[in-house]
Amino acid sequence: MRIRSAAPAVLAAAALAAPLLAASPATAAVTARHQGGLHLGYIQFDSPGRDSRSNSSLNAEWVNIHNNTGSGIQLKGYKLKDNTGYTYTFGSYKIGAGKTVKVRTGKGTNASGVRYWGRGSYVWNNTGDKARLIKPSGSLKDSCSWGSSPPGSKSCH
Repeated sequence: MRIRSAAPAVLAAAALAAPLLAASPATAAVTARHQGGLHLGYIQFDSPGRDSRSNSSLNAEWVNIHNNTGSGIQLKGYKLKDNTGYTYTFGSYKIGAGKTVKVRTGKGTNASGVRYWGRGSYVWNNTGDKARLIKPSGSLKDSCSWGSSPPGSKSCH
């Protein structure tokens, strides 16, 4: 009588299940979100030093938006909002493949890789807030929130 080994079937099943077991649901959700391309990267919500409302202090408060796709994305009409409703709306600006654009709160001259909100007061609350990146259609593209704990910045990856 011949005895069959179950080993090939077990190995095949394990090989198929391995990718599903590799990431936790939370990790899979973050990975899926960032595979979409455009996302909030890093936020400096508490400008270093004393909050003097000087333009240099306002510009030390910023949000990075990252494009991790292989092609440029036109940001015209995208919005960056906080919990209070303060809103920055992008004009015509194309973020390159794999590039980051920094949106600074204060005034300055827009250039490649940096945009200025033009405000005379702070946007992001040090005691907790939520940044939202909203598509021109009005739907939420990404968000990132924080509480009051130091260091005054948040990685949204």
